[in-house]
Amino acid sequence: MDMQHASHVIALVPAYQEAQRIGQTVRTLLALADIDEVIVVDDGSTDGTSRAAEASGATVLRVPRNEGKGAALTAGVRLILSRTVSPRAVLFADADLEKSAAHLAELLSPVLSDWCDMTVADLPPQRRAAGFGIAIGLARRGLRALTRRTFREPLSGQRAVAASALPWLLPFARGFGCEIGMTLAALDAGLRIEEISLPLGHAATGRNLAGIRHRARQAVDVAVVLVRAGAALALRRRMRGRPRPVLPG
Repeated sequence: MDMQHASHVIALVPAYQEAQRIGQTVRTLLALADIDEVIVVDDGSTDGTSRAAEASGATVLRVPRNEGKGAALTAGVRLILSRTVSPRAVLFADADLEKSAAHLAELLSPVLSDWCDMTVADLPPQRRAAGFGIAIGLARRGLRALTRRTFREPLSGQRAVAASALPWLLPFARGFGCEIGMTLAALDAGLRIEEISLPLGHAATGRNLAGIRHRARQAVDVAVVLVRAGAALALRRRMRGRPRPVLPG
């Protein structure tokens, strides 16, 4: 891919039914010194998410149907990579961070200085969070088993990634498995990843029916990514153990 590299940074925000919070998140991101553009991928919202994002200064990419977070991020990154001029880095941010998105500036410096290829935000315990910890526990154990590395926040959607590393990560895994898939792809490519603790806040899901369904989908998506990664790893190990064929001479 022959692209001219600029010095700017693009923030990429996947959003679904976030009309109430996306405006503040976009304005906060645009106020960061290193951010030149915010791209919001509206993943089939019906509540005015696109209008609120555009009114706040974002470039909006609309996805006709709700296809999940991974598909939204893939569409956004492909848009960025299709441009003649690419940024130095892309900042991934969830739509519901609102004013706390200001802390994401701390993810950019290590990437822009080439100290690492990807930074991941480690969030504090969230107020009103009522999850059971199944998805995140599964993600931590799975990553440790597959990579021998321990991540505090393996499902964090707040990441800064060097633009040169993006092609190694595509396409992102389906749905809520996109973050753990991103980590696995980055490690498999030999990219450098660091976690940074940040005082971020987001809209936590409760223990109502909608919250339970959300966490169940997340756990299933994470499990699918881990099973596929484990199968691929086992296949590579078997192939390495096979004797090389003797070529006729």
